[in-house]
Amino acid sequence: MDILFYRYNSICERDVIAVMARLGHKVSEITEEMTNKQLGLKEQMALVSDALKARRYEIVFSINFFPVVSEVCNIFHIPYVCWIVDSPVMELYYHSIRNSWNRIFLFDYSLFLEFQHENPGHIFYLPLGADHVRLDALLDTVTKQDQDTYAADVSFVGSLYTEKCPYNRLEGGAYLKGYLDGLIEAQLKVYGYNFLEECITEEILQQFKAAIPFYVFPENANRNERAAMAQLYLGNKVTEQERLRLLKRVSEEYALDLYTTSDFSPLPKARYRGLAETKEQMPKIFRMSKINLNFTSKPIRTGLPLRVWDILGAGGFLLTNFQSEIPEYFEIGRDLDVFASEDELIEKIGYYLEHEDERRQIAENGRQKAKEQYSLEARIRQMLESIG
Repeated sequence: MDILFYRYNSICERDVIAVMARLGHKVSEITEEMTNKQLGLKEQMALVSDALKARRYEIVFSINFFPVVSEVCNIFHIPYVCWIVDSPVMELYYHSIRNSWNRIFLFDYSLFLEFQHENPGHIFYLPLGADHVRLDALLDTVTKQDQDTYAADVSFVGSLYTEKCPYNRLEGGAYLKGYLDGLIEAQLKVYGYNFLEECITEEILQQFKAAIPFYVFPENANRNERAAMAQLYLGNKVTEQERLRLLKRVSEEYALDLYTTSDFSPLPKARYRGLAETKEQMPKIFRMSKINLNFTSKPIRTGLPLRVWDILGAGGFLLTNFQSEIPEYFEIGRDLDVFASEDELIEKIGYYLEHEDERRQIAENGRQKAKEQYSLEARIRQMLESIG
């Protein structure tokens, strides 16, 4: 298959391209947006149009959804295949999602349920996966120096969301702030079910819009402002508070290595390790850490984020918050483990630090199952076969 890949520098793009090539497909890339984030819609349209005029492709592909790319493919009658790997992706609310040449794959089943009616037969559910060929080859080269450098009792790699939290600019009245803070506190205590959107009344929505710079939907979009408030504002605030609070507690009781570019000043007892480079450093961190923590961003309502697959793919022991899709793919306590409260997180960290053999066996079970049943190669093969 001859594939035109529209890139914007998502961390999983390189692995997807490598897997496509191993499966025998020819991949050409449009890379301008990787270095120019100010690229306008007309420039995006021209890049894709010119590429399709210059050469015949069987599909155009991207990570996440680009409405302009969809529109161009609809004109040229070429399938536009995209894989949603993040949440929220506000472009899914654009009317372009209804184009007949779209083939949209969503990693979160709740997202699939939300959007499938917008374009029946053109929107699919497909979880993520890891490139085990790359990871196995990399981890075969681990040195004694790597082991010494990345060894840790407990590690967390990722954003603290302090820089991704527009809710912090809220200047509302006491009632509005009190209601929303209470809602956030309630959601922090519940794992496996996201109720933020259903608790936003029309009155609360209008008060919130008046109190904060609010996301502006384009004209050609389904203006679901309640979803925007729940995901972009409240969801990110819940994520920020969960990570700060849980990591603070962990760092006070255990040795915690922290890899982030966020402001880490609220976590003075954590051992700050700087930024973890994605391709080579992160897999070594996951493999050498006794326990790897994952806190799923709250806008990911049921699905498994890429970090889960990355940790398991590297053979790391994973301790993650409960997501309702986890039992669909992994056996809790055998392939990975989960927590559903702050106290349970702390208790399980202590348990697994003391039970090394059990911890190592769970990590190996998770790696084998992810590799044999849910690899990135299997996912991409399934995706491309499903579109014919």
